[in-house]
Amino acid sequence: MQVDRPLVVYSHLRWDFVYQRPQHLLSRLAARRRVFFVEEPGPAPGADPVWERRDEGGVLVCRPLTPITAPGFHADQLPILAEMVRTLADEEGIDRHAAWLYTPLALPVAQAIDPAVIVYDCMDELSLFLGAPPELLEREDELIRRADVMFTGGPSLYEAKRSRHGNVHCFSSSVDAAHFRAGGTEPADQAALPRPRLGFYGVIDERIDLDILDAMAVAHPEWQVVMIGPVVKIDPATLPRHPNIHYLGQRSYDALPAYLGGWDLSLLPFARNDATRFISPTKTLEYMAAEHPIVSTPIADVAGPYGDIVYLGDGAAAFVAACEAALASSAAERTRRAERMRNVLARTSWDATAAAMDSLITTALRRRAELAVESVEA
Repeated sequence: MQVDRPLVVYSHLRWDFVYQRPQHLLSRLAARRRVFFVEEPGPAPGADPVWERRDEGGVLVCRPLTPITAPGFHADQLPILAEMVRTLADEEGIDRHAAWLYTPLALPVAQAIDPAVIVYDCMDELSLFLGAPPELLEREDELIRRADVMFTGGPSLYEAKRSRHGNVHCFSSSVDAAHFRAGGTEPADQAALPRPRLGFYGVIDERIDLDILDAMAVAHPEWQVVMIGPVVKIDPATLPRHPNIHYLGQRSYDALPAYLGGWDLSLLPFARNDATRFISPTKTLEYMAAEHPIVSTPIADVAGPYGDIVYLGDGAAAFVAACEAALASSAAERTRRAERMRNVLARTSWDATAAAMDSLITTALRRRAELAVESVEA
């Protein structure tokens, strides 16, 4: 197989965090390109910066360890990170390459090794997340100006960004349907729970409406609410605590189908706030693979494309009512919605999404090469 130009990715998400869009795309792109996944820095064991590297299915995950205490791609980290990526490029033989950014804050680091093209995969509106640094918007403006091609993680982000770049493409998160249809032996920490079981997996942070969880548990003590995922950026003490809410912690991507297969209803209990205005949850299509009812708040990228599939409830009382309606739905209604789920899943896959993105990157690299030749000839 032909191996194309390398891809150096700069991410605010760690590879071993929740398995989502970056891992799906980059593991597939690694079949054609050398892929280097540069994470945010961690603390160095000594006074000198060092790289921590490991292979993840063809993706070389590179975590810089530095003596600087400032978090993420903070301005204090940038000079040392720039020097580190220069060393990485020398050691790994990275020359004419594409830089792929998930966070605009990493742009100065990416520019340190002079990428041939710059790709911006805008999967979230990070400036609206809790704790977003004030310089993020300014840095994003610069990234959009310099990017050769831009992707967005859903239609609402696409509409918000399309006027700001001449080569922007909407690539909503897709699904490996076969993975989530596989099911498996139900894990012991869920198998003992009575039914009905209403489940969620993903990051539990400021985007989750905790009032909804509380209302569900109080209104229906017989419902077992299963919450799978890490708690980040919010105080765990603020989570509603009831005997029928079960916080199971983070589980691996491979383990999720067995949990999902044991639910009677899947939940998207997102708050209606700035942080959720543009989100396009990867789990929506993953839930569809299980073909049982889904209940969501009416966030744009769920209510818009899937309002005829997903039950919607805005606010705690309406969400509880939507869950009641979903659980009481007839066999005919479930069959109708399941058929629509199958139609959605038949139109998309991570393989197809990654291939389309790869083609756009190749086109951008080719165009840059042509412009360089034209400049020399002129």
